[in-house]
Amino acid sequence: MRILVTLLVLAIVGIGGWQLLPSQGDKNKTIIVGTTDAVTSLDPAGAYDAGSWALFNNVFQSLLTFEPGGVQPVPDAAQKCDFTDSGLRTYRCVLRDGITFPSGREMTAEDVKFSFDRVKKINSDVGPSSLFSTLSSVTASDKTVTFHLASPDATFPFKVATGAGSIVDKDSYPADSLRTGDSVDGTGPYRLTSYTQGKRADLQPNGAYKGGLDGTGQPITLDYYKDSAKLSSAYKAKRIDVATRTLPPDMVSKLSPSDPDQRVSESDSAETRNLYFNTRKNSALHDVLVRRALAWLVNREELAAGVYDGTVEPLYSLIPTGLTGHTTSFFDSYPSQSVAKAKALLQQAGVSTPVEFTFGYGIGHGAGAEEAAALKKQLEAGGLFKVDVKGYEWTDFQKSWATGKMDAWAVGWVADYPDPDTFGASLVGSDSTMSTGYSNQAVDGLIMDSQRYADRGRVDADFRTIQTDVADDVPLIPLWQRTDYVVSIEDVGGTQYLTDSTGVFRLWSLNWI
Repeated sequence: MRILVTLLVLAIVGIGGWQLLPSQGDKNKTIIVGTTDAVTSLDPAGAYDAGSWALFNNVFQSLLTFEPGGVQPVPDAAQKCDFTDSGLRTYRCVLRDGITFPSGREMTAEDVKFSFDRVKKINSDVGPSSLFSTLSSVTASDKTVTFHLASPDATFPFKVATGAGSIVDKDSYPADSLRTGDSVDGTGPYRLTSYTQGKRADLQPNGAYKGGLDGTGQPITLDYYKDSAKLSSAYKAKRIDVATRTLPPDMVSKLSPSDPDQRVSESDSAETRNLYFNTRKNSALHDVLVRRALAWLVNREELAAGVYDGTVEPLYSLIPTGLTGHTTSFFDSYPSQSVAKAKALLQQAGVSTPVEFTFGYGIGHGAGAEEAAALKKQLEAGGLFKVDVKGYEWTDFQKSWATGKMDAWAVGWVADYPDPDTFGASLVGSDSTMSTGYSNQAVDGLIMDSQRYADRGRVDADFRTIQTDVADDVPLIPLWQRTDYVVSIEDVGGTQYLTDSTGVFRLWSLNWI
C-alpha cells in the first residue's frame, strides 16, 4: 500500500511539475518587442543612432562587446585583442575560428579591415566615421588584424565594441557606397529574416553563431512605432510582449515593480538630452553672447517636472552622473533662470530683439513635441527671442542638423560605451557628430590628452576643464538625464539585461519563463 501511495503521489507531482514548465512550443514562440527608436540604415557605415545600432548589436558581430553592466570590452568575434605598444598606437586582434557569413564563407581579417576602411571611406553625414578619427590604417593577415592609430587612444577598444565596429562580408557590401535593400549579411546571434522599414524586423536565432555569448536567445520580432503613445497603446492592448525606448512619461510615472501583472526593469542609464546650437556664421546663434543668453533662460526643473512627470533628472553638465568627469558646470555658470542677465548679454552683443531662430525636434521620440513647446515658452520669456519650432521625421531630422539647416535642435544621446570619451569628440569636438560647427582647439587638445590614459580614472581633470569651456562657449545646453525602463508581460524574463549604460541592446537576453 505504501508503495502504491508513493507512486500515486509521485505521479501527481510529476503532472503538476509538467504543467508548470513551458511547453516546447512556448520555448520557440516569438517574443514581440516594441520601440520608437527608428532604424535609419541597415548598413553599419550609414547609421549612428540608437535604433540602428540596437539592430546591429544583434545581427552583426564586432570584435569586442560589453557584458551587462561591464566597463571594459570583452571578446566577441575576436579570440583576443590587445595594445602591442606602451604608446597606445597599435591595437591587434586575433579572430575566432569558424565564424561564417550567411554565404557560408569564413570570416577573415580582410573582412574586418574592409569593414573599418569603408566606414572611413564612405564618411556618411549620418554615419559613425567620427568615432575612428584616430585610426590611421588597418592591416590584415589571415586571422590577425592590426589597427594603426595616428595618436594614442586608450578608448579605441571601446569604439571597436560599438555598432561602428560591425563586421560585414567584403564580398556582399560595396567598398565605397552604402548597400541598399532590406537584408543584411552579418554573423551576430540573430539573422534578419524579414524587414519592413518603420514597421517590423523579424529575427531568428543564428545557429551558426560563434562568439562571446553563451546562447542566441528566442525568436524576436521588433515592432517600430511612430511615437510613444502608440507604443503604450500597443502594450496595453497586448499586441507586444515587451515595451522599451521610449515609453511616454505618463506611463513611466505610473510603473510599479510590485505590479503582479507585469515586469518592470529600471536601470541606470548614460542617456542624456541636449539642446544643440548651430554656431556657424550664417546662423542666428553664431555669437557666443547670444548662446549664453539662451543658457540663462532654460529651466530644467520645469521641464523634468512638467513635461516628463519627474521621470528624468535635470542635467547641468555635458557628462552624466555615474561617469568620470561629471560636474555641474552649467549650474555654476547659469544657476537660475534670469531674463535680466539674458537681456544684458544681448545688449552687449548689439543684436536687435527679438532674435529669431529655428528650432527642430524629432517627431515621435518621447515627449519631443511637448518639450519643444515648453522650451519655446521659456526661451521667448521677456520677448528676447522668437522661436520657430518644427518637427521632423527621424531620418529628415538627422539630415537637417547634419547639413546645418536648423539653428537649434534637441536630441537625446545614448552613450556609445561606458566612458566619458563618448561625450567628448562626438558632441563637442571639431567635426562632431552633432554638426554644430563648434571648434575649440583647447577642447580638442583636452580630448586627445584624455585618450592617452589607459587608467580612465586619470581623465577626470581633463573632462572637468572641457565642461567648463563648454559652459562658457555654449555649443549646447544640457537638459536632462534619463533612467532606462523596460516593461514586459509577466511571462517574459531577462528584461533587466536588455539595456544599460554600455549601449548594447541584448535581445538574446529575453526568454519565456
